[in-house]
Amino acid sequence: MSEISPEGLAEQAERAPRSEPDPGREVGRPRRRSEDARLVSGRTRWTDNLNPAGTLHVAFLRSPHAHARITRVDVAAARRVPGVVAAFGGADLAEEQGSLPCAWTVTEDMKLPAHPPLAVTEARYAGEPVACVVARDRYAAADALEEIDVDYEPLPAVVQMEEALRQGGPLVHQELETNRAYRWVFENGDLDAAFRDAPVLIERRYVQQRLIPTAMEPRAVLCEPDGDDFTLYSATQIPHILRLMLATVTQIPEHRIRVVAPDVGGGFGSKLQVYGEEVLCLLLARRLGRPVKWTESRSEGNMATHHGRDQIQRLTLAAERDGRVRGVKVDLLADMGAYLMLVTPGIPLLGAFMFNGIYKMDAYSFTCTGVFTTKTPTDAYRGAGRPEATFAIERLMDELAAELGLDPIEVRRRNWIGHGEFPYETVAGLTYDSGNYEAATDRALALFEYDKLRAEQADRRERRDVVQLGIGVSTYTEMCGLAPSRVLGSLAYGAGGWEHASVRILPSGKVEVVTGSSAHGQGHETAWAQIAADRLGVPFEDVKVLHGDTAVAPKGMDTYGSRSLAVGGIALYQACDRVVDRARRVAAHLMEASEQDLEFSGGRFAVRGAAAEGPSIQEVALAAFAAHDLPDGVEPSLDADATFDPGNFSFPHGTHLCAVEVDTETGKVRIRSYVAVDDVGHVVNPLIVEGQVHGGLAQGIAQALYEEAVYDADGNLTTTTMADYLVPSAADLPEFVTDRTETPATSNPLGVKGVGEAGTIASTPAVVNAIVDALRHHGVTDVPMPCTPERVWRALRQAFREDPDPNPSAAPGAGGGLGSAGGAR
Repeated sequence: MSEISPEGLAEQAERAPRSEPDPGREVGRPRRRSEDARLVSGRTRWTDNLNPAGTLHVAFLRSPHAHARITRVDVAAARRVPGVVAAFGGADLAEEQGSLPCAWTVTEDMKLPAHPPLAVTEARYAGEPVACVVARDRYAAADALEEIDVDYEPLPAVVQMEEALRQGGPLVHQELETNRAYRWVFENGDLDAAFRDAPVLIERRYVQQRLIPTAMEPRAVLCEPDGDDFTLYSATQIPHILRLMLATVTQIPEHRIRVVAPDVGGGFGSKLQVYGEEVLCLLLARRLGRPVKWTESRSEGNMATHHGRDQIQRLTLAAERDGRVRGVKVDLLADMGAYLMLVTPGIPLLGAFMFNGIYKMDAYSFTCTGVFTTKTPTDAYRGAGRPEATFAIERLMDELAAELGLDPIEVRRRNWIGHGEFPYETVAGLTYDSGNYEAATDRALALFEYDKLRAEQADRRERRDVVQLGIGVSTYTEMCGLAPSRVLGSLAYGAGGWEHASVRILPSGKVEVVTGSSAHGQGHETAWAQIAADRLGVPFEDVKVLHGDTAVAPKGMDTYGSRSLAVGGIALYQACDRVVDRARRVAAHLMEASEQDLEFSGGRFAVRGAAAEGPSIQEVALAAFAAHDLPDGVEPSLDADATFDPGNFSFPHGTHLCAVEVDTETGKVRIRSYVAVDDVGHVVNPLIVEGQVHGGLAQGIAQALYEEAVYDADGNLTTTTMADYLVPSAADLPEFVTDRTETPATSNPLGVKGVGEAGTIASTPAVVNAIVDALRHHGVTDVPMPCTPERVWRALRQAFREDPDPNPSAAPGAGGGLGSAGGAR
C-alpha cells in the first residue's frame, strides 16, 4: 500500500467529508423509531393475529418428490375428517387458478413455463403444493392432509446446473425441450485487445451457495370476502404489485381487490413475490364465501418460500504487471429453480452492472445462463445480484494482489475511480454520480489499525502459530434506489420504478403522510415523519405516516432494492414542497402580501425583510378548512401529492475490513474485529442507518460462515428446519465498529443513497478474503462458502498434500507461503 503513517491515515480520515446534524432540524437526528413500541412488544397487527368471525384455515399438502408425475389425487377421505369444510386437488381448481406471474422477460426467447399455484399434472420441486384442505381450525386442516391419497410416478431429479445443461439429460419441463431458461450477454470495450498478451491472467470459479431468507415473521395470508369485493391481508413487501398481479391471475377486477400489508416482520426480498398461497386463499375465499387464512410453518418456509443466490461464477481477469486491470470476463450460471417467479430471471442481471465494482478497466464481458432445476425457485434476496457480483470482483482483486506480491489495499488504490473523476461512466454502462473511495478507505484503515494487524500477522507466521491471523478487504459500491423507469424498460422489466406520496394537513394542523413504499422493518414511519416535519416546519409528533394498504395508499411501487428513501422519500419531499406552495397562496391573501414576497422558514410565513412573523402553516391549514376568506379559484385544501421517478440509480459505497483468527488444526474461524465505513449520502436518521448496517452485516457474514440450503442427489432439501439450517445469533457475531463518510447523491434533492443492502453486499467477500489471507501462505487460494470448520480444514489438508513443504520466506499478503502450520501432519 502507499507509504502513509498511522498518524497520516488518522489525519486523512478526520478530513473525510461528513456533515453534522443541525440540532434545530429533524433530518440527521438519531431519533428512536416511533413504531418500535408496538413492533418490539409484539402488540400489533401481524397477519397471523387477525381472526375475523367465521375464519377458515387452509393447509397445503406438498410434494415429497423433487420431480414426479401426478396421476391421481383423492381428497374424499380428507373431506370426511371432522372440522373439514372442503378439500381440493390441483385439477379441482385448474380452470380458475391461472399461472403465477413472471414480470421480467429478460430475452425475447426466454422460456416461461406455466406455474399453477396448485400443481395439476406434475410436481417439480419438493415442497410444491399439490392439494389443500380447508377446515374450521388449523389443526384439523393439518391432520386431514394425512387422509389425502396421491399417486406419483417419480421422474428424474435435476439438481446440478452444469449437468442440467448437458444434452440428453432429464428435463424439468419436457415441453420446453431444454433446461436453459435464457442466455443474456453484455459486452463493452475491446475484450480481445484487453486479454491479448495480458501479462497477468487470473481465472477462478466461485460458487454462490443457495440461501433461505428466513425472515422473523413467516409468510401469512388472510382473505376476507365481502360480496364481490375481497380484502387480502398478507405479510408482503409489495401490496400494490400483489394487488395488480392477483387481478391478472384470477381475473377478479383490480378495483374489487384491496391488499393490506399490516406490520410485517422482515422480508429481505422473500416477500417481494406473488405466491401461490396468496392466489389460492383468494380463490378459496371466493368459492366458500368465508374468510380463509394460512400461516406457514418454518419448515414450509424453508421449502416453499423462494430461495436466494445459487450461482456458479467463472471469472477471468486480465491485468498489467503493475496491477492495473485491463478487463474482466464473467460467465455465470444462475439456478432459477423449477419456475420463473416474479423477478427470478432478472435477479442475476442486476449484478451484471456491478462485476466491475469501483474499478476502472478497458473491457468487460458478462454472460448469464439461467438454468431450470427441480429445486425451489430462486428470486430476490437481500442485495439481489449485487452481493454476488461484489464477492467476485473483490475476491479477484485479492487474487491479483497475491499474484503480484502487492498489498490488497494498494491493488485497489491503483484501480479505483478517483474522487475527482465523478461523475464517471463505468465499463458496465452506468454513471456513478458521486463517491470518495479514498476517504472511506482511509477512515476504515485508521479505525482498524491495519498496519498493526499486518505486523501481528507476520509475527504469527514467523512463529508458525497454530492460530493464524487473516485480514480481509472489501471496497464496494452498489446500484440501489431501484427506480429509473426508462432503465427498467430497457431491461424489459414489466413495470416502472417510480414512487408516490401524499401529504394531508388536517384542520387541527396535524399531518398525515401517505406513502406508496411499504415498510417491513425499515423505520419508514419515523424517517418519513422526520422529513415531513422539516419540510413543513411542524413538530415531529404532529406527523403520522400511513402505508401498506391499497385502500389508504392507492398508488405505489412498494419496497425493495434499497429504494424506499431514495425514491419514496423524495416523493414525500416533493409533496411537502407542493403543500407549502399551496399554503403560500392562502397565506399571501391572509397577510395582504404578494406570494413572491413571502418567505417560509421554520413552519411560518413572513414578508421578506419584515420583522413581524406571519401565520404558521398549521394556522393557514385551519383558514383553508374554514374557507371563509379565500381568493377566487383557490380550493379549501393544502393537500398535495407527488410521484418521483429518478433519472439514475444511487450508488452507496464503502470499505469493510475484517480480521479473522483461523485454527489450522480444527478449521475454526473466529472474527476478531470488523470495521465498516459506509457512504450512504446524507443521512436522515443515524440510528436507523446503524441498524440497517448491523443487520446487513449479520446476513453477509452468515453467507460467508454459516448458511447453506442443501439438496441431496434426489433433489430433497435436507435443511428443512432451523436445526439443519444455521442462522447465526448475536452470540455468533462479533462486535462491529461502524462509521460513515458522506458524499451526497446528485440524483435527488436530499442527497440520499440507500443503506438497506450495503452491509450484506460488502461483508461476505471481506470475511472470505480474510480466511484465505490467513491460509494463503499454506497454498490455500479459496474455501467454498459457507466456510465451515470442516471446509477450512479440508482446504488446508488439500493444500498440504499438493505442497507439503511451502516456502517459508513469502511476504505477508503475497502469493506464496510461509512454513507449515503447527499441527500439520
